[in-house]
Amino acid sequence: MVNRTSTFLYQHPRLGLFLLLGPPLVYMLVVYLGSLFSLLINSFFAIDDFTGLVIRQFTLRTYSQIFNPANREIFMRTGAMAAIVTVVSALIAFPLAFYIAKYASPKTKTWLLIAVTLPLWSSYLVRVYAWKLILAKEGILSWFINLLNLDGALEWLLSFDNIGGSSLALSPIGMFIVFVYIWLPYMIIPIQTALERVPASLLEASSDLGAKPFQTFRTVILPLSFPGVVAGSIFTFSLTMGDFIIPLVLGNSKFFVGQAVYSYQGTGGNIPLAAAMTMGPVVIMIVYLLTARRLGAFDAL
Repeated sequence: MVNRTSTFLYQHPRLGLFLLLGPPLVYMLVVYLGSLFSLLINSFFAIDDFTGLVIRQFTLRTYSQIFNPANREIFMRTGAMAAIVTVVSALIAFPLAFYIAKYASPKTKTWLLIAVTLPLWSSYLVRVYAWKLILAKEGILSWFINLLNLDGALEWLLSFDNIGGSSLALSPIGMFIVFVYIWLPYMIIPIQTALERVPASLLEASSDLGAKPFQTFRTVILPLSFPGVVAGSIFTFSLTMGDFIIPLVLGNSKFFVGQAVYSYQGTGGNIPLAAAMTMGPVVIMIVYLLTARRLGAFDAL
């Protein structure tokens, strides 16, 4: 029976391909794209201000609420955080990725890659709450800052309205630190992969032609590895845009998009507005992915 089945599938390769790809494609169409389509449909509904019930009639009234000052500020705050986390993650990841790709021995490279991915083996929530303890007023970071007599500088930094708070554990600065820590492996690996593809002969040729190290980096290494940077930014930017756990655990009263969606859908029961708020990051990421594709980022994934 097995032999007859394998022979039949060998003689009908299209049927075998359909049976192989059919289940995941059905899952993608029904579960993933179906849920997104459901969000899109619900975003064109509205909620009755008097009864609190969803009015299932096509309207753009819900989308107009996104552009009110409060929701617009939420999008600006989330987008700014995602952009800053992406840039800083790239600046931190590039030197380490370059060392792993070009200078580390095979044994050292293995251990460094294990060290980079090791945090991903533990629970996401455990890492976030561990950082909450580290950044608390009684945490080890505050103790170390007090030991260096820098507590005055920390209080001055936390006094700023847009980035400060009562402590590092309850401020955008603390959120930024944790975001970079959580998503940094997703930036290191694509950059390291892209740098692995840069031939050493090009670097030697650049040196033979008299280029200084910085000039070689600017004209050879960075352009060839830039798709890896863009590929890593896809992860860091999108994950920061959609995350609500870190802002919920480490943030203050100022909402991010994930928190707003959770609040509108859970506490407020305003599913149309929650769906409309969700479509905002979806549209942003579609534009971002199309731009990244033109920059060749998918080749470095």
